[in-house]
Amino acid sequence: MDPVSIALLGIVALFVLLAFGVHIGLALGAVGFLGTWAIVGLEPALWGSVNVFYDKVASFALLPVPMFILMGYMASTGDLSGNIFTSLNKWVSGVRGGMGISTVFSCTLFGTICGTSLVTSSVFSVIAAPEMRRQGMDKRLAYGICASSGLIGMLIPPSILMVVYGVLSGDSVGKLLIAGVTPGLLLAAAYSGTIWGMLKMKPSLMASDREGIITWRERFASLKGLWPVMIVAAVIFGGLFGGVFTPTEAAAVATFVVFLIIVATKRGQWAAAAWPAFVETAKVSAMIFLIFGGAAIFTQFLVLSGVAPKAAKLIIDMELSTYGFLIAIALLYLVLGCLLDSISMLSITLPILLPVVRAMGLDPIWYAVVVIMAIEIGMITPPVGLCVYGAKAVAEPDVSLEDVFAGSAPFFLVSLAVLILLIFFPPLSTILPGLIK
Repeated sequence: MDPVSIALLGIVALFVLLAFGVHIGLALGAVGFLGTWAIVGLEPALWGSVNVFYDKVASFALLPVPMFILMGYMASTGDLSGNIFTSLNKWVSGVRGGMGISTVFSCTLFGTICGTSLVTSSVFSVIAAPEMRRQGMDKRLAYGICASSGLIGMLIPPSILMVVYGVLSGDSVGKLLIAGVTPGLLLAAAYSGTIWGMLKMKPSLMASDREGIITWRERFASLKGLWPVMIVAAVIFGGLFGGVFTPTEAAAVATFVVFLIIVATKRGQWAAAAWPAFVETAKVSAMIFLIFGGAAIFTQFLVLSGVAPKAAKLIIDMELSTYGFLIAIALLYLVLGCLLDSISMLSITLPILLPVVRAMGLDPIWYAVVVIMAIEIGMITPPVGLCVYGAKAVAEPDVSLEDVFAGSAPFFLVSLAVLILLIFFPPLSTILPGLIK
């Protein structure tokens, strides 16, 4: 059997294994190793697989991943998310649906200290959704806001997915992180406008507005709840923009700052708040590193088979325009988002698609932002909408999975509109990265 046929058979085998519930890291590694064995023999396959696995997981570029994960978990266990929500909610008091809007911007701010959508959605489903319901908001809309707003957390630095993309593609992680700022803020503004518009057109979505009157003195007093976020954001953004830190150094310094904040605010209880964060970080990081290693073995297999350049040539021969190609890629990731998680999608597709991107001369940062945005939309699409499942896992007993999916549907459509803007207006993704020293 020729190498290309072996590669195609391996890709089919990969999806079969995933359908049977095999972990993505193990599936990628197993298919990559067996495919390499079939092409070059057992001994070269063993040596090659071990070497690429070690080279990938031992990479210095991967250090931001556990750092940002740890920072996110410490922020969630250290009550920083609750302080953000309480403060912002006072500032939008009096606006119909203001608590929903404050949830969106709370998720945006929380995204500066938590680089994962799932954690953001889950945390605010506990903090904000019950409060919105007590204020009279429809339960589907309340949980839909929380599930969908988690997407913003993966765009605003520090984004774990941006780091993963940079490690897999070789692009600048610092520029990728900064590139998510404008799309994240644009998505937050679009979600806020959607909430206001929905409640304006359909007042029954909020049966009553029982929020009390908040004075300006209370508003300004509430700003003290935002100081930890401001410090961390200043460290990350200032360090990256000013050229003071590499992304790895920024991750380490920002994580240490969050740790110090927890020690200062929790006093004698800081260990109880920090220890679960370390445990969860170890679990999640081990899973991600296994995926990285498996993806490296699988990529080696695709390179040896020659299927990646052949697939690239096939796509190029279709003579799609730049916008046509990006729309096709976005649709591909939207479909894959119904079946796979974010890191799995990147691990499988990047080795095949990156040669096409480079051959077409596309701006790598622009392309990356479009891909990340398309992948993130998959976090709220059935049947594998992880943010929806995260919200449902912590939701009140009378809230069903269907309720959360239904509440997320309007934000899915708004997210598609933002994705289209990112495709047709590249500066939205590239202007800030160009300012990095």
